[in-house]
Amino acid sequence: MIDDDIRYRAVDSRDARFDGVFFTAVTSTGIYCRPSCPAVTPKRVNCTFYPSAAAAQGAGFRACRRCRPDAVPGSPEWNHRADLVGRAMRLIGDGIVDREGVAGLAQRLGYSSRQLQRQLTAELGAGPIALARARRAQTARLLLQTTELPVTEIAFAAGFASVRQFNDTVREVYDRTPSGLRAEVTAGRRTATPAGGLTLRLAYRGALDSDHLIDFLALRAVPGVEEVVPGPRPGVRAYRRTLALPYGHGIAEVDGLAPEDRTRGWLDCRLFLADLRDLPTAVQRLRILFDLDADPDAVDGRLGTDPVLGALVRARPGLRSPGHVDPHELAVRAVLGQQVTVGAARTLAGRLAEKYGTALPEPSGGLRLLFPTAGALAVADPGDFAMPAARRRALTGLCAALAEGVVRLDGGVDREEAAAQLLALPGIGPWTVGYLRMRALADPDVFLPGDVGVRHGLTRLGAPGDPKSADRAAEAWAPWRSYAVHRLWAGAAHDTSTGTENTRA
Repeated sequence: MIDDDIRYRAVDSRDARFDGVFFTAVTSTGIYCRPSCPAVTPKRVNCTFYPSAAAAQGAGFRACRRCRPDAVPGSPEWNHRADLVGRAMRLIGDGIVDREGVAGLAQRLGYSSRQLQRQLTAELGAGPIALARARRAQTARLLLQTTELPVTEIAFAAGFASVRQFNDTVREVYDRTPSGLRAEVTAGRRTATPAGGLTLRLAYRGALDSDHLIDFLALRAVPGVEEVVPGPRPGVRAYRRTLALPYGHGIAEVDGLAPEDRTRGWLDCRLFLADLRDLPTAVQRLRILFDLDADPDAVDGRLGTDPVLGALVRARPGLRSPGHVDPHELAVRAVLGQQVTVGAARTLAGRLAEKYGTALPEPSGGLRLLFPTAGALAVADPGDFAMPAARRRALTGLCAALAEGVVRLDGGVDREEAAAQLLALPGIGPWTVGYLRMRALADPDVFLPGDVGVRHGLTRLGAPGDPKSADRAAEAWAPWRSYAVHRLWAGAAHDTSTGTENTRA
């Protein structure tokens, strides 16, 4: 827990680790900032602290034009909190309020709209409408300052119901008209990429080991859906994939980092969207995929003192626990990977994508397909599943449960409830459930004691690799056991016969 004195010390030292964790409003200027704002530190008496940008905006403060507090990484709190507020924040980040309204958000969470409003306001100083409004304002600024799109088109792409609402919000949040906000960035820095394309930066805090992320994704890349290619600079790779989004399809390209850039604070990203209304949702899902809202100082600080993992952490700081852009896709791929190597699972996934995926209107490099939906696979010909009969039944049963909503894997679900629902399905065991909790539900505290890669990683470190001993050792790694699993997988990567999905589910 941090109090206001700790918050002020963070502001005085311009500590970027707290960016996104809280916001500082300065009563003498009427603006709010991120803790690392380079401006002169305000007097303590003039500082008020808010847990969200929406709360600061609701109190009448406008965003600092120097530090852009709306562009900070999200609070790591929403990664691991499993309560109502944490679940609500994950759904709001995915755009549920814009698409389904507050009533839809409340229904997904199993609460009344009034209960939801009360809980969010009590903890965050803002309700779901204000939180969604802050998200729309940030999207509007991004589009205004990185594209040449007409202002009217930006208004609706950002999720505003009218141009008037858009104008009023931009003036209130940024103390600028939309045209004035656009004028702050020279035309030469804006892109005019056709078909909804734009360039942006994905912010993160601390160090980021992008080599681990891209290695992990490259090993599992489904042909036609994902690929890893040379990046725009020598020695840098880029991850590319197709996206199935609420309003249409998209293609995302995210560049890795050179070793000297691990702490620079952002990843370069290019998005090509069939419908610009999908921009904030696409950004949020990429942030989950790359675990960009994590707090690596907290994770590495805990694991780095462990006698088993400490040397690995100190040698390779900033390792993340990748999530996924589509939980249903990940669920299918987890079942495909039961008892086979990672390479075999990738081949099976590629065959299903070719047969049941949706073709893009135009290929882009090696990207041609959207991964099949759970509904499409639920009614697929079992003969197309080149796997034992029991696993075929598990796959079709899982896909039917996902398509019918019997099992949900979105960010708003109760993780324990989702795990129980998954375990109730035939052929879905503890390993598969743990893997889905770790990646589809972004749970930072999952351990897989029976996993082959975990056992190999522990053995390489001179520790007992049997499940009971591994479970006992992992108790010291809570609440960051998912990161410990990735440390052990990375340590076992020298053995090409070992993968994370070649275990019993």
